[in-house]
Amino acid sequence: MKILTFGEIMLRLKTPGVERFFQNPVFEATFGGGEANVAVSLANYGMDVALLTVLPDNPVADSCVRELKYFGVDTSRILRGPGRLGIYYLEAGANQLPSKVVYDRENSAIAVAKPDSIDWEAAFADVNWFHISGITPSLSETAMELSLQSVKEAHNRGITVSCDLNYRKNLWKYGKKASEVMTVLMDSVDVAIANEEDIQMSLGLSSEIKVESGKLDREAYKALTDKVLDLYPNLRLIAVTLRESYSASHNGWSGCMNDRQDFYVSRRYDICNIVDRVGAGDSFCGGLIYGLNHYDSHLDALQFAVAASCLKHSVNGDFNRVSAGDVEKLLQGDGSDRVQR
Repeated sequence: MKILTFGEIMLRLKTPGVERFFQNPVFEATFGGGEANVAVSLANYGMDVALLTVLPDNPVADSCVRELKYFGVDTSRILRGPGRLGIYYLEAGANQLPSKVVYDRENSAIAVAKPDSIDWEAAFADVNWFHISGITPSLSETAMELSLQSVKEAHNRGITVSCDLNYRKNLWKYGKKASEVMTVLMDSVDVAIANEEDIQMSLGLSSEIKVESGKLDREAYKALTDKVLDLYPNLRLIAVTLRESYSASHNGWSGCMNDRQDFYVSRRYDICNIVDRVGAGDSFCGGLIYGLNHYDSHLDALQFAVAASCLKHSVNGDFNRVSAGDVEKLLQGDGSDRVQR
């Protein structure tokens, strides 16, 4: 099984601890980005995964590639081109003060890459599963064209396509609405991953779901996912994450899945004292892809994805630095704080 993810990886500059921007002149410098985060999760689980992206040819980008190699991600399909490495600034929230993200990613190398810059035959060599998110087509018109090309090329080759809808309102700035693009892209998708806002904003669907209630309305989520499956006959299943935000430091976390045959609901985790929630959705995607390829039961796959993303809330940085064994321990009921000796 060879997996390919396609999207932007950025330099992440985070304030120390829970300090505000420039409360301290120091930033923690790491790397992150939706599809790269998924690739790292899968590599940590022992899967053969490559990242397809475009980076500038400079020492900072070289460091980014070295970091991916450290985790075991295949970087041989990373292209170099004009443009820059995107940056995002993160201010971690706490209690009633929410986290804040500031993007500085215009004219990044992947955003300015031309539609003919990728050799899809080479990119998809030996690939069985392809993953993309709604962030990639939001970056620019050319990135949108590359995104649509990528899913069509994968679909035409019989490769399973997964897509995290991942709506980001601050990125759709080049004249297209998310729903104009994502509804076309979804025609080539087999496995969709989203939260309720992603579905509403990316696919233009209304919902009666009230997230602020802090409860999973099983029938409302089933109705919403049924609606998506009816609209996109190519879809095999859709998985939805549910976050109950009591504060920036305390969330409830669970998920559900509709595979046309059954509607599944996962175990719910009460997560207190959150370390870093950025990348939790990506860790869910990585966990789900792993689960769908390692378990016979779709419910087991969903449980693995939710447990993996639960653990991500205790890991600083974009990458989910946990193994499949770590996730299995939580699934088996070991959520204690005992020192592992």
